[in-house]
Amino acid sequence: MANESRPCPCGVGDRFDYEGCGQEVQVEHIKAYVCKAPASTDKAVVVIHDIFGWQLPNTRYMADMLAANGYMAPSHSTPERWAGQAAGWQPRSTEAGPREADAVLKYLKEQCGAKKLGVVGFCWGGIAVHHLMMTYPELKAGVSLYGLIKDSDDISNLLNPTFFIFAEKDDFIPLHQVTLLEQKLKKNCKVDFEVKIYPGQTHGFVHRRGEDTSPQDKPYIEEGRTDMINWLNKYI
Repeated sequence: MANESRPCPCGVGDRFDYEGCGQEVQVEHIKAYVCKAPASTDKAVVVIHDIFGWQLPNTRYMADMLAANGYMAPSHSTPERWAGQAAGWQPRSTEAGPREADAVLKYLKEQCGAKKLGVVGFCWGGIAVHHLMMTYPELKAGVSLYGLIKDSDDISNLLNPTFFIFAEKDDFIPLHQVTLLEQKLKKNCKVDFEVKIYPGQTHGFVHRRGEDTSPQDKPYIEEGRTDMINWLNKYI
């Protein structure tokens, strides 16, 4: 199984020098960063951050990327029981809190006019996507990027199409776990899904690598981002 006593996997990679195009708002009891699409839309994608939180420039960069592709894209703060401890990577819970999810979805529907909803999550946020896609039928598409998994995990009861992105050389997610996940999904899942492993990549490659990365990695980073957007476009 993944070794959760190791340092936080999202400590790898780059911290972007990026301020963001959106704005910070208060959504009931939580704070959120929201970037709206250039044109009016009823589509929204919730962005769930890694262990370093919603204020990480990388998270805002990804939210802005989704907004540029036609989605309202909020990323919100999470209470301590969600986020765990960055220093020791010992999350208190892998389940996204229903109170927070309910608040964000209500905000998108009532304040932003969103009718078509999806969710993406990175690392810890990828784990949250697993839970949300088995819990909230209004989430029409999900993308989990290198969300930690265990041999004992069974996330076959997905309610809507979900895309799983993994890195071939991820020190925190052994490939046998990815293979086992795919086997379980093929056997039991009733909705569309895809499990994809990106050659030569490491944990966090989609959101923790800058545009000026090495030439051999750049195509896979761009491919991961494009695949994420294409999945959302297909099902939302």
